[in-house]
Formats: sequence, structure tokens, C-alpha cells
Amino acid sequence: MSHDPTVNAGDIARLAGVGRAAVSNWRRRHDDFPKPVDGTAAQPLFALREVEAWLSRYGKSYQVSLADRAWQRLKASGDLQLGRIMAAAGGFLATLGEGRADAGELDEGLAALLSELAAERGARAAYEFLCARYLEAHSRKLSVTREDVAALMVRLAAPDGGTVLDPACGVATLPLSLPTAGSLTAGDPAAGNPAAGNLTAGSSAPGSSAPGNLPAGSSASGKSGSGSPGPGNSGSGGGGKAVRVLGQELEETSARIAAARLALRGVEAEILAGDALRHDAFPGVRADAVVCDPPFNERAWGYDELSGDPRWEYGLPPRGESELAWVQHCLTHVKPGGLVAILMPAAAASRRAGRRIRGNLLRAGALRAVVTLWPGGPDLWLLRRPESGERPPSEILIMDAGGDLAGVEPALSEDGRHLRIIDLLDDEVDLSPSRHAPRTGADLGRAFAAARERFLAASVDAPDLRVLDQPLDQPATTIGELVKAGLVTILQAPPRMAVDGGEVPVLTADDVERGAPPSGATGPEAGLVTVEPGDVVATYATARVVTTEGAVLGPQLTLYRVDRRRVDPHFLAGFLRSAGARVPAGSSRVDARRTRLPRLSLAEQRTYGEAFRRLATMEDALREATALGETLIRLGHEGLADGRLHPEP
Repeated sequence: MSHDPTVNAGDIARLAGVGRAAVSNWRRRHDDFPKPVDGTAAQPLFALREVEAWLSRYGKSYQVSLADRAWQRLKASGDLQLGRIMAAAGGFLATLGEGRADAGELDEGLAALLSELAAERGARAAYEFLCARYLEAHSRKLSVTREDVAALMVRLAAPDGGTVLDPACGVATLPLSLPTAGSLTAGDPAAGNPAAGNLTAGSSAPGSSAPGNLPAGSSASGKSGSGSPGPGNSGSGGGGKAVRVLGQELEETSARIAAARLALRGVEAEILAGDALRHDAFPGVRADAVVCDPPFNERAWGYDELSGDPRWEYGLPPRGESELAWVQHCLTHVKPGGLVAILMPAAAASRRAGRRIRGNLLRAGALRAVVTLWPGGPDLWLLRRPESGERPPSEILIMDAGGDLAGVEPALSEDGRHLRIIDLLDDEVDLSPSRHAPRTGADLGRAFAAARERFLAASVDAPDLRVLDQPLDQPATTIGELVKAGLVTILQAPPRMAVDGGEVPVLTADDVERGAPPSGATGPEAGLVTVEPGDVVATYATARVVTTEGAVLGPQLTLYRVDRRRVDPHFLAGFLRSAGARVPAGSSRVDARRTRLPRLSLAEQRTYGEAFRRLATMEDALREATALGETLIRLGHEGLADGRLHPEP
């Protein structure tokens, strides 16, 4: 197997800070452009060394970071082996700071690159970078829960920590949202944290051993992985129980990656590979909480061989209702009084085949909420395992969040938002939020009161800026010069990129203009640019510093990735924004590389950057206040006109 790193056209565009169209032009116009060494006609791969030599020969600036070199070296293992090598890299990094790191399946050169990258970024950040690239490269095969949804599910089901089970954990997106898993340095072997590596990784098959560097059936504390688990002893505690994660994943490589990611956060975990419905890895175990994003519409889930399974307390799931099998599997594994948060397809709330099980869940008081998260689904089901002898509730929350996830938690405790269960127990047992979401007078009154309270609470904090008699005369540079110096890398989305559907969230130009979270979606595509915290994303008119991760760059946007040891991102964003505001009306093309900015020390840049950041925050607050005011006016007119609101005397 060759270990020579290869790159595709999207990689070359990212390294050179150009669009994919420029790379296509280079290939057509230059006979000496490197020839493909692998891949297909549609997705050719080029030798990284040859590409670097060509770019250098033609004087084209490029930057191959240590992280990119490590990723290209990993990718050189080939698609069929990439998952296995990624898992081995995780095991290596997770044990790097403990004096017992074993390169295992990694070649010596790759192990050295990973060690160097861990020294530069920290082991956890190094592996998360590689995981982001891996997920981007395999977005067709790997389904990842949106981070905001994962955080909501964890808050609802496991607010106090304890033992949390995810029976379809993938690469651990849901467990990573637990509070003790979120620290940037928690469990990082490079930081000397002894909690790192407190995990078990292996297979649920009897007598099998875990592949790679992480031993099966044991943890760093030396405890056996078998038996009924209690709260773990690792994690950062806080006000609740220490967190212990139990997970099962069908794909062995994903299970190993999940185990490594949790280990690098110092979370005690036992992640096993196997089919959770057919071969339950944790029989008899009841966790404090269960979170799950199961596969949808799986007809071959084991209906024939599992027809007599004791997990089906609420009825045998129909052959075409695999999601109801997952619901009951999760309820089996939670303690009495414990909560389950599970994502479901919208149709599962109304399909006729599942009405008997839905009815039984309602009668027992096990199903507490059905929430459509955004138009088109999915739905979030919140369940609670009934305690012996307790009286079932008489109401359930059925809600369409309309994309406003922040409204879900308050709605659970609000009076008047719930429906009577007895009214739902008809022949259909249809629990679809779209069917049960008419606005009542009480709804309008609550909406008006909430909008008024938020409007009055909105604050606008302007930065203190000193007025000078004469403008400062400071040495200047340009963004183009920063690019040549390797301090800024410019990236753009693939040409003709669609943002109207798919599983990959997209940050659009409208999102940047409004300061909103990613609203677009696209399918897997070569050359997608993953947006990272600290990146500067700009349109022709404005620029913002990204604070979240998980989305890709949309069309009509330019991303500026800075060397944060030399350039402050808010400083750069502020001058880009100012340059855009000075463009003459009617101009359709702006050369951002010519944007001038003062040549300042990093400390001075940060002073400017903080002022720019506060101006951006002020702009967002004013925009929010305007939107709240418009909502307040609309609701006020509507309520006064139809008699649901009355003026105070």
C-alpha cells in the first residue's frame, strides 16, 4: 500500500486559496500540470508532492498545514482502509500522553506526524480536525446528528449526567454533547490529564477482542466492562452525577472512532460494536438516561427472529416500523423514572401500522412529548419509563417547534400547551404535531407576553471609541500580502453548489447577512469547505467571525482562515466589512485581496477586534429588537381586533 499523500481538485483549491474552477483551468491550460495518480475520471487524485512542486514552480502561493499533511497521509491509505486507520489514529492519540501509546496499524511516518500535530494543537483538537475531514469525505455513508439537536436531546434526557446509553452512537455525536465532554482540554493526553483513556472499546460478539490500541472489556481504572453499570467516577462532575457513557454502533470502525473521541475528553465510556436490536450489547443494563438517533425506514431490522423478544412491552413492532422497535429498546434500557430522547421520522407519529403501540405508550404514560423540530421533520420523542405504582399523566405535549429549538424546553413545563391523552386515543392515534397545532387565545396571549418581555429585555451595548482630531497614519498591508505570507488562507464553496436539500447544513449568504445559524442544506459533494470556529466568512457587503462548527460554506461566500498566532479574526472581519461598505453602488465585483488594513501587533489587533466584535453584537441586538418589535405589533393588532387582548385601563 502506498503512503504517498494524494489530493483531489477540491483539496488543491483549498490549499492554493482559489476556487475549483481555477484548478480546472490550470489543468486545461498547462500541459505540465500533474497527471492523476489514482481515483476516477470524475474524481481524479493527484500526488501532493507533485502538486506542491507545480504550484511553487509557477509562483502560486499555497499553504499545507501540518494538520492537512496528517490528513492527506491518512487518506493515502485508501477509502477501504481509511476508517480503520482513522480508528487506529484515535487510539494512538488517546494514549499518547500516558507513556503507553502504540502505533499499532499506523506506519512510523504517520505516527510521527500525529505526534507532531498533537504537540501543536493538543491531541483532542488534532483528532477532531481529522474527524471533521473524515466525516466530510464520507458524508454519503455516515449520518451525523446536528449539534444543536444533539445538545437539546442531552439536556432533556440527561440534565444531571449519570450513566447515559446511546444504542446507535455512530461516531459519538450525541454523547459528545454531554457537559463533561465539551471542554476543550478535558481528557487531552497532551495536557497530561489522567482521565484520558477511561474507556472500553470492543465488539459485542462473545469472546471477541477490541481491535486497535483500546482493550476490550477493561478501562483505565481496571474495572470490568460487564455487569450492570452505575454512575462513573470520571468526568468533571459539576452539580450532577459524573458521566459514564455506554454506546453500541453497528460499524466497528465508527465504534472505535467514537471510543477514541470520548477518551480524548476524559469521559469514562464503553463503546461496543454490533447490531443493537439483534445482538444487544448491554442485556439487563438500565441507564439513567438514553439518547438515540436510530436509522430510519429499516425493513431488515430483525422482525422474524425477534418476534418474541421481551423488549416489546408495548406491542410487537410491525415489519415496516423499525423505529418503534428502537423506542422500546431504549425504554428497556432506562431506569424507572429515567428519560429517553429519540429522533423519529415524522411519519412514525401517524402511520396506521403503529397506532396500537402509540396507544399503549400513551396509556402507560411512557410517551411524554412529540415535537417536530423543523418543517419536514424529524420529530423528537421524549419518553419516561413509568415507575411502579405511579399514576400515568393525563396530558402530552405535541408541538411544532418550527425550527426554534430554544422554545422546546420551556414548552414542556408551560400550562395550556399540552393535549389530553384521552382525546388522542381514537382509531388513528395520530400524534402528528401538524394535526394538533391550532393557535388558541391562550397561545396568542403567551406569545404576546413573551415577545413583550424579550423586547423590553433587549439591550444594545455600544463600544467606547475615542474621537481623534487627525486620522492615524499607520503602516499598512493588504489581505493579498497576508495570503502570500501564509497568514491567511482563502477558500470558496464549489461552483454551482445546491443548498435546497440534503443532510449537510450550509451557511448561506443570507445567514451571514442576518447573523443567523446555517439555514441551507446540501448533499455530499467533493470540495465542500467545512467552516470552523474562528474562520472569517464574508459576502460583498459584510463579514463575520464564525463561532460554531458543523456547517459547510455556501455559495457567494468567501472564507478567510487566519493564523491566529499572528492575525486576530475579528480585526480582519472588521476591515473586510468596512471595505465592503465603501464599494460604489452598482459595482458587481470586489477584489478583497486589495483590502488595506494597518500593520499592527497581535495585541493591538485584538483591541481593534474587540471593538469590531462589539459593533457586530450591537448590530445583531438591534436586528433582534426590530424583529421582536414587529412581532409585538402584529400580535397586538391581531389580539385587540379579535378580542383575545384587552387594553389596560
